[in-house]
Amino acid sequence: MTPRSETPASKSGNPAKQLTIKEQRAEQRALKVEAFKKEQARKRRNKRIGIISAIVAGVAIVALLVTALVLTTPKNASYSAGGSGAEIEGVETFTNTNNHVETAVEYAQTPPAGGDHNPAWLNCGIYTEPQANENAVHSLEHGAIWVTYDPSISDEELDLLKTKLPSTHMILSPFEGLPSPIVLSGWDVQLQVDEASDERIGEFFEEYWKSNDVPEPNASCTGAVDGPGKA
Repeated sequence: MTPRSETPASKSGNPAKQLTIKEQRAEQRALKVEAFKKEQARKRRNKRIGIISAIVAGVAIVALLVTALVLTTPKNASYSAGGSGAEIEGVETFTNTNNHVETAVEYAQTPPAGGDHNPAWLNCGIYTEPQANENAVHSLEHGAIWVTYDPSISDEELDLLKTKLPSTHMILSPFEGLPSPIVLSGWDVQLQVDEASDERIGEFFEEYWKSNDVPEPNASCTGAVDGPGKA
């Protein structure tokens, strides 16, 4: 006699526990849904990790850039306002008038170190173009120092010169026909130097910057006229 083939029910020995085809398919669908949910959860978790990692990396990059900017950006020099009466080798002194005029002025010094001037002062700052004497002289009347340089000096010299400058009451601009590569002018005082490394530049600022001996001490150096080429 041919042996009777066994059904799954006969193999388990318990027909009541066997799943129907419909139940098997439902179980398979449930397993697939569970697997899909787990995969989606894994993707969301990886996405969150990726976003957090990107944020952390971005913050680190910004911090590095800020640090680099702080370390590489030249800082303004610091000086005490007024002076102590110290004598600085090479400083010339003058006696100039200080009337407000609307016309052009022929100055006794080149560049001017005082004299009649326009009613509007030149706003202090760094300029890449020559400035009107009449406006710049008014700034000197307020205690500013006007640093003029020959346009032919090197970029390295100019960069070094900028490190010697305070943040306020200072004008830096090129000037044609200077008697030396760099000239510093305050009200009725002037210093000619050949190089930006000259230590007398700092000494001049320390003595004459925001001086109380100018016609209008403690007056503003902003809020008036911006000249051409202001940086």
